[in-house]
Amino acid sequence: MSATTPQQWHDRFDRLRSNKAFELLVITIIIISALVIGVKTYELPLVTGRIIVFLDWGITFFFLSEITVRFLGEKEKKRFFHSGWNIFDTLIVVVSLIPIEDSDLALIGRLVRIFRVLRMVSIIPELRTLLNSLLAALPQLGYVMLMMFIIFYIYAAVGSTFFAGINEELWGDIAISMLTLFRVMTFEDWTDVMYQTMAVYPLSWTFYLSFIFLSAFAFLNMIIGIVVNVLEEEHQRQAKEEARAAGEPTLGELQDEIRGLSALLQKHVGAG
Repeated sequence: MSATTPQQWHDRFDRLRSNKAFELLVITIIIISALVIGVKTYELPLVTGRIIVFLDWGITFFFLSEITVRFLGEKEKKRFFHSGWNIFDTLIVVVSLIPIEDSDLALIGRLVRIFRVLRMVSIIPELRTLLNSLLAALPQLGYVMLMMFIIFYIYAAVGSTFFAGINEELWGDIAISMLTLFRVMTFEDWTDVMYQTMAVYPLSWTFYLSFIFLSAFAFLNMIIGIVVNVLEEEHQRQAKEEARAAGEPTLGELQDEIRGLSALLQKHVGAG
């Protein structure tokens, strides 16, 4: 009976990490880990607390095994840590192995275990796509947010100037006024704020309505539009990468080929 070669071991680990049942098991363990974190926030009997501790360690060692399987299944081991998600997963697992529950770093240990829930993003491709789209949209969102801050600042200055004498708690200074405007933008009992100032300034409703149209309607819709546009671009980019990996021509390549054939056909027709 021949011994198993390293390549055969690699193929086995590669098939295991690509197995849908294995991925589903990992997702299930992540969900159980999240539930364990929630249970720890309650006052538990001593026996239940010990069971939770053993369960938490079992989850940690499962994650360690899962990371090991993914690493051994990688064809080029050096490229494993080229992925930020792989680095994140490894750090979470390694820090979870450090016994710091009864030390001054116990709070850090609990926080690390909370972040294990984020491993759901590294496992599910759709969640990674959403997060990558949000990160890619940040430069464009930055300008919209800057414009929103300018609008907030102008309206907060106006509100503090005119309405501070009506309600010091809502319009006392520009910082408090900006918080009040955020309340107005999210429609949290904003009419109570408006009617209070309208008792002194009957036309102050124009102040609130113009602010809502600018912030809640215009700028928020711009933010949604940017995110949706970047998400669509991310889907197209992934589709192109998958097509290249499968050896299939992309839409752009097909269009270039069609243009080339059209030009060649026109050349032959002109020559005829």
